[in-house]
Amino acid sequence: MKTYSDKIKEIKGLIDSADAVFIGAGAGLSTAAGLTYSGERFDKYFSDFKEKYGFDNMYYGGFIMEKYSPEELWAFWARNICINRYMPIPKDTYQKLFELVKDKDYFVLTTNVDHCFQRAGFDKKRLFYTQGDYGLFQCSEPCHQQTYDNEEIIKKMYEAEKDMKIPSELVPKCPVCGKPMTTNLRCDDTFVQDEGWYVAYNQYEDFIRRHKGMKIVYLELGVGYNTPVIIKYPFWKWTAENENATYVCINLGEADAPTEIKKQSICIDGDINTVLEDLQK
Repeated sequence: MKTYSDKIKEIKGLIDSADAVFIGAGAGLSTAAGLTYSGERFDKYFSDFKEKYGFDNMYYGGFIMEKYSPEELWAFWARNICINRYMPIPKDTYQKLFELVKDKDYFVLTTNVDHCFQRAGFDKKRLFYTQGDYGLFQCSEPCHQQTYDNEEIIKKMYEAEKDMKIPSELVPKCPVCGKPMTTNLRCDDTFVQDEGWYVAYNQYEDFIRRHKGMKIVYLELGVGYNTPVIIKYPFWKWTAENENATYVCINLGEADAPTEIKKQSICIDGDINTVLEDLQK
C-alpha cells in the first residue's frame, strides 16, 4: 500500500513529466476553496433569508425563491452572485492549482459556475465551463442564443436591496423580447449555449484530439456523481484507452477508480486544498 507521502511524490513527478495535464473540476474544488453553500458561511450572509423563507442552503435557495416575486428572487440572486462570483475567493486553492500546472500544456473542464479559474489566472482559452457562469444573464424564454455580462446590474441590485427585495426597476428584462432574464446556469433545455460556449467546446475537442496516446495526467478534483458523464466517466474511458495516461482523483469522501484502470490510478481521499499545498512543497 502506498502512503500519502508516496502518492504526493508520484503525482508531482507525473505532472512534471507529462506531455499534458487535463483538469476536471467539480463542486468539491470550490468547497475546498471556501465557497461553501451551507453552514457558517450561509448563516453569515443569508440568516435573514433563512428566517423568512426557511431554507438553509444557497443552492436550494435558488429553486425555493422561484415561488416569490421577481423583486425577492433577484434580491436572493444578487446577494448569491456577489458572494460567490464577485467577492474574493476565501482561500488560495485555485492559485495553488494554477502554480502547479501553469508551465504545462493544460486544459480545464469544469461544471463549476463561479469563474474561479479565470480569477486565479488560468487562460480563458484553456477552459470549458459546461454548465454556465454566475456572471452571465440570458433570456428566460430564451428568445435568442446570447448571454450578457451582469456584474454592473448585479452590484446595483446588491447595493439597493432592502428587506430582501430590490427596486422593481432593477428587475432584469430581456432586451429583445422583454421577458424576464435569468441566470445562465444549466437547469433544463432553456440553457443558452452562446458563441463563447461553442468556442470553448471546440478548444476542448481539439485538446482531446491533439493528445491522444500521449503521456497525460487526468487530474480530477472534487467531482461527485451528480453529473459523472461530463468529467468522471470520460476521464475513466480515456485513461483505459491510453496506456500512457494516469488518472488522479482527489476528493474528500469520494476518491476511487474502477478496477479496469486501478494500475493507472492514484486516488487520495482528502481535502483538496491540503493536497495541493503538499504538492507545492
